Amino acid sequence: MTSPASSGCAASESAGFVPSYSEDLSHQVLGMIAQHRIVTNSLLLSVLLPGRRREQIARALSKLRREEAADFIVLPSSHGTRAWFLTERGAQLTRHLPQLRDRPAYPITSTSAASLRTAHTLTVVRAHAAFATSAHRRGDEHGPWDWTPEVAHNLGDGERVIADALMHYTHHTSDGQRIKFRAFVEVDRATMSSERLAAKLIEYARFRIYEPQAVGGRRARTDALGGPAWLRWYPAFPRILFILTGAGPTALSNRIDDLRAMAREHPTVAALARDVPLGAAVLEDIETLGVDAPVWHCLRGGEGLEGLRPWTEL
Repeated sequence: MTSPASSGCAASESAGFVPSYSEDLSHQVLGMIAQHRIVTNSLLLSVLLPGRRREQIARALSKLRREEAADFIVLPSSHGTRAWFLTERGAQLTRHLPQLRDRPAYPITSTSAASLRTAHTLTVVRAHAAFATSAHRRGDEHGPWDWTPEVAHNLGDGERVIADALMHYTHHTSDGQRIKFRAFVEVDRATMSSERLAAKLIEYARFRIYEPQAVGGRRARTDALGGPAWLRWYPAFPRILFILTGAGPTALSNRIDDLRAMAREHPTVAALARDVPLGAAVLEDIETLGVDAPVWHCLRGGEGLEGLRPWTEL
């Protein structure tokens, strides 16, 4: 039987245990790979340890590979750049990570599956890294778990709107205030037609006004007060940000013009645009100049709204 004294000593030792930094970093790397499905060393560094040495990330990845929790493919024409994904064992381990609780995991667990999703997935992570880098520089709050890929919401009739990511970002002002921002992020690599891209705004406009239909003679409610479905998740409807890449300046400018035309001409989207900030920027611009630079096109029509601005001022 354990004596009270020895039991108290064990409890004291347990209470004083602090996991090592390297162990915590391995868990964060594991979680980041699970969250994004596939990610490179440099993008992991940008999000998890901005401004630090890449050797720390490399050691964590090597540890996960030794434990058969992660593996990699070499990206074509990339001078040996590795893109990491979870193995079956790694996917099982992430079920116990607190930061991924209540988030469905759809891991990539083979090299063939990894190669099919690499281009779009890594482009979305590049956008995340741009916001994380800017937040680190400005002293704002935007960490690895403030970016949730592939967030889906029902539109009724079996349809859904799926954002490439839902972003949470907290800006610290010079006078000590904290301003919280939320945004649906769409990353466009110019692989779909410009019209299909602009039609995404219709889906968001539908989601903003969607209310669940009556079930069994009673109105389905999203909360105690009822109302639109989005109120179940958000205190205010998130702004919508389009991040474009994969084409030349003229083609990207035309795609932004088509987004702006949709916000002006479609009645439901126009109603959305009156109340919800809508913006578009080129990925390479936000990576080079920073997401907080005046590189964002306001998609709302109206006098005085022309010109470029920071995304927080759309």
